[in-house]
Amino acid sequence: MSDAPRKLILRRAHVDEIIRHARQERPAECCGLIGGHHEIASSVYRLRNVARNPLVAYEAAPEDLFAVQRRMRARGEELIGIYHSHPCASDPIPSETDIRLAYYPAAVYLIIGFDGEEGIVRAFHLFEAEHRWEEAVYEVVE
Repeated sequence: MSDAPRKLILRRAHVDEIIRHARQERPAECCGLIGGHHEIASSVYRLRNVARNPLVAYEAAPEDLFAVQRRMRARGEELIGIYHSHPCASDPIPSETDIRLAYYPAAVYLIIGFDGEEGIVRAFHLFEAEHRWEEAVYEVVE
């Protein structure tokens, strides 16, 4: 795996949907997947958070995860991004739990926080060998 920064290109509608999902689930964390090709997103998929304590963690419902992965395969999409929220954080950065449970190092991870009602989105990726995060590039296009 290359240590070059990853990039994710999302449409404004994707970002709006992700922030809307995070806002609707507050005070619990939300989670979802981003499907597309290479670095270009084509779909956003909501997943149910079934974590034991969804106020501080996320765990995708297994049946949702499998159903979305089947749908992505049927559409010819790859898993290119994973998103979740930190509903009480104005500076959304990966937590120790996020780092420990990052099972898809090829994906860009979006974390959504809030400054009041304004959604803040940051992107990260995992360097698998060192098990560390760095900010990734994400671009919003109309």
